[in-house]
Amino acid sequence: MTQVLDGDERTPRVAIIYSSPAEHDQMAQAGALLARFGVVYDEVCMSPHRSPRALAEWMGELEPRGIEVVIAGSGGSAALAGIVAAHVALPVVGVPLSAGALDGQDALFGLTQLPPGVPVAAVGIDNALNAAVLAVQVLAVGDPELRRRVWRFKDDFEKAAIR
Repeated sequence: MTQVLDGDERTPRVAIIYSSPAEHDQMAQAGALLARFGVVYDEVCMSPHRSPRALAEWMGELEPRGIEVVIAGSGGSAALAGIVAAHVALPVVGVPLSAGALDGQDALFGLTQLPPGVPVAAVGIDNALNAAVLAVQVLAVGDPELRRRVWRFKDDFEKAAIR
């Protein structure tokens, strides 16, 4: 596990997890946007199939460490986000990643078809940026300064689209 934003003594509020090193570049969008908002996050690569005990330990430590939102990216069946959501009481945002013959569609369907009681918010295929925006918006519910930054982000986004 790597705490990103080295030297920052604040507690990470968001955890980013993905299941393969090959997914790092796609998931890096989420970390970059969180850093832009000044949100401290942890990032870890852990396969639910190759390291299930380590994943169980990691999930058990999320709330005690102060994590408030989890962003989970994976391809294929997107099992990782559902596994995390089944084991924690935190909001989980799933990022379906393009992989295999269905190019991420299977991951998107997997995220949206989880059983009742195991919700995962799903964003578009490979859209880790939107996962981070959603995580920041969840955090901003109880954080007026962060909410102001979200509004500024949305204003800047709109201005850039008009040009």
